[in-house]
This record gives sequence, C-alpha cells and structure tokens, in this order.
Amino acid sequence: MPVGKVRWMAGGYVDCHCHITAEEFLEDTDDIIIKSRKDGIQALVCVTEHAAEFERLVHLSERFPDFVMPCLGIHPIQTTAAGQRSVMVKDVEAVLPEFDKYKDSLVAIGEIGLDFTPWLAPSSEQREQQLKAFQMQLDIAKRLDLPINVHSRSAGRQTIAFLKEQGAQKVLLHNFAGRPSVALEGVQAGYFFSFPPAIVRNDQRAKLIKQIPLENLCLETDSPSLGPTKQERNIPSNIGISCRYIASVKGLPPELVCEATASNALRLFPRVAHKLNS
Repeated sequence: MPVGKVRWMAGGYVDCHCHITAEEFLEDTDDIIIKSRKDGIQALVCVTEHAAEFERLVHLSERFPDFVMPCLGIHPIQTTAAGQRSVMVKDVEAVLPEFDKYKDSLVAIGEIGLDFTPWLAPSSEQREQQLKAFQMQLDIAKRLDLPINVHSRSAGRQTIAFLKEQGAQKVLLHNFAGRPSVALEGVQAGYFFSFPPAIVRNDQRAKLIKQIPLENLCLETDSPSLGPTKQERNIPSNIGISCRYIASVKGLPPELVCEATASNALRLFPRVAHKLNS
C-alpha cells in the first residue's frame, strides 16, 4: 500500500495497542521488548489505564526510543484496592499536568473511552462521569494534536457517535465489538479498527472484519490480555496470530495484511513514523 512520504520497514508489524507497563510484565519487561523486536515487530504503541503507569511508560520509551511508543490516558474502568469502578472526573483532573509534562514524548492519548458494562457502570450518573472524563481527554488530544487510542466495551454505538460529535479525526477503536453497521459509521468518519489475538477463539468478529476495509484496519495484541489462549499471558509477539486470522477472513496473503496494517498505523500515528525514521 502507498505510504506517502512515510518510509515503511518491510516485514515489520506495528502493535497499535498493548500494555507494556501492566503488572504481568513487571518482572521481564526488557525481555518481552527484546523478543518483540526479534519476532518482527517494528513498534509497540503502548497505552496506560491509570496515572501510576505514566512515568514508568515514559521512562521505558526513553530507554527504547525507536520501539516503545507511549500513549497516556485514564481508562473508563479504574482498578482499586476495593475492586473495579467506573472512572470519575476527579481521576482525570488529578493528572492533567502530567499530559503537558510529557507532551513531547507522546504518540497518542489512550487508553480512553467508554465502558458501559452493566455491572461496572450501572447508573446514569456513572455513565455521565465517563462521558465527561472522555471529553476532557479528547480535549487534551485536540490541544496537543495527538491521535486517540479508544476503548468502547458495551458502548460501541455511543462511542462512535460521541467521537463524531466531537469532531475527532485520528482515532483507533481497539478490540471493537459493536455491530458492523456501527463500525461502518466509523469507517465513513475515517476511523481505524484493531483486533487482538483472542479473535481466533471463535468467529464472532469474522463478519465485522470482513466488512471493514483493509485501509481501516490495524493490528494489536492488547497484551497481556486477550491472547489466543484464555488465562494465559498474552505477549506482543502474538501479533502475527491477529494478522493471519484477518488475512484468512479477507482471503488475502498475510504479508499483504502485515504491510497494509503497518502503513495504516504510521498514517494514524505520525509521531511513530517520525520516531522510526529519525
């Protein structure tokens, strides 16, 4: 696929959504990063879920500047000592200075979005707080001219409608599980969609993937979650599994899907392209 002025390194995947600062990677982070590079990945676009990850991710990106590409964001579901709860505006307000502190290091804002899972956000007040937290972080992305890495569980239609309402342009909807008709509204808006290796566990996403044009698809692992085998730690090196599944569904060679999705990723995340080319 044409990449415009962006140089693409042949044979390299781009993992557009992974959690390299997750607890599951704390003991062997460097090993995972080194293995990822050896296994044909040219960049890890790494997201955060809560403020405690911010500094660690930026420091990792400084140690691996041409490979670990940091996104900072507050996830719509927060994990605390008492369990999981829906995000509140104060969670974002507490870290607003951090976005400006690290703005020159970032390739995107994320993971942000909406999660209307009934047992996690059962009330209208909680959902309203999520929308406000989402809005605040969309405003940061606009101000810093950064793409957004978006979560949309049990809220695909609401998320895409809100993004369009806000005029969001450079958008990745990760692990999208909404209806194909809703996804195509995102396609029409120019949004991108990525899917983790867990798609091989069943064919629930096949119809969706078949209808999304290749020009709007990216690859992700969402590691350490959503791997090919449930309950096992997922790693970025599993990205080839996503690639081969998408290729199979679309009747295309995996090499073409790898090349196309990498090209899409570099268009979506211009700072990743710049870091790879510098």
